[in-house]
Amino acid sequence: LQTMSGNEHDWLALKPQEPSPSQCCGGGCKPCIYDVYEKELAQWERAKAKQDKSLLMEKKEQSNNSELNPDTFTAFSISSVEQLTEDTYQYRFELPGNSSLCLSLGQHIVLRGAVNGLEVQRAYTPISPGNAEGYFEVLIKCYEAGLMSQYIKTWKKGDMVFWRGPFGGFPYQPNKHGELLMLASGTGLAPMLPILQSITDDEEDETFVTLVCCFPTFDKIYLKPLLQDLARYWNIRIFYVLSQETSLEELPWSYQENTYTGRLNEGLMKTIINSCRRRPFVLICGSSAFNEDMSRYLKAVGIEEDSCFVF
Repeated sequence: LQTMSGNEHDWLALKPQEPSPSQCCGGGCKPCIYDVYEKELAQWERAKAKQDKSLLMEKKEQSNNSELNPDTFTAFSISSVEQLTEDTYQYRFELPGNSSLCLSLGQHIVLRGAVNGLEVQRAYTPISPGNAEGYFEVLIKCYEAGLMSQYIKTWKKGDMVFWRGPFGGFPYQPNKHGELLMLASGTGLAPMLPILQSITDDEEDETFVTLVCCFPTFDKIYLKPLLQDLARYWNIRIFYVLSQETSLEELPWSYQENTYTGRLNEGLMKTIINSCRRRPFVLICGSSAFNEDMSRYLKAVGIEEDSCFVF
């Protein structure tokens, strides 16, 4: 066996590692983590062929500036951690100076975490307005067995966390749709909030919005004060569908008239769509099972795929 020279060994140590499937968030990001890997591998091969390590330096420089970048991860500091329900947290990250993430509506960013030596990536949608200055906020639900959740549960104020992006998004235009029907399950509320806030912030935007939030119980509804504020606007209606509540009697009276118990099924979908003031364009965000169910119910009540957008 030929022994590897010290130089060969150095080059191997610098070789980019191929991502494992758990690192791909599956969100159809451009570039995907695999695209980034291919690019870094090609860069490494060029540098090795020329035996010039300085050719590898460009990617290091990129991630030092504290701006979000789709190709490289950038570190952001956690400025506050707020627990909203037993398993859901709101995290605020600092942005340097008064800079802003400048996200388009509903765009997501990708988080990199490491658990037991395994790198994991997941996509999250900031809930702060895209033009918020000096900070951004993310709503995250932690799951008992989730790999990323184990990492997130260790976070505290001052920790540095790596993000890249932005990706995706819904190309929202004021007044393009007469009414938006937003169907959100749990943290699927996240991409809806920046769109809602852009509508309420723009006096010229007269789009009607019907937001349907699906949660297990009343206690598990996130961001109640924010939602109550939004519901005061003339063009915004908010309904709650609580799958594990059996009666509305225990709820505050201000919630009773716009809350349904049980699941959001085809019958309830029909009732909600019939109550819309105009023919709605539908935005859907939740688990893949929720998204599939909603698309099926919508089709059954005559709303086709070209009138829907799934985050």
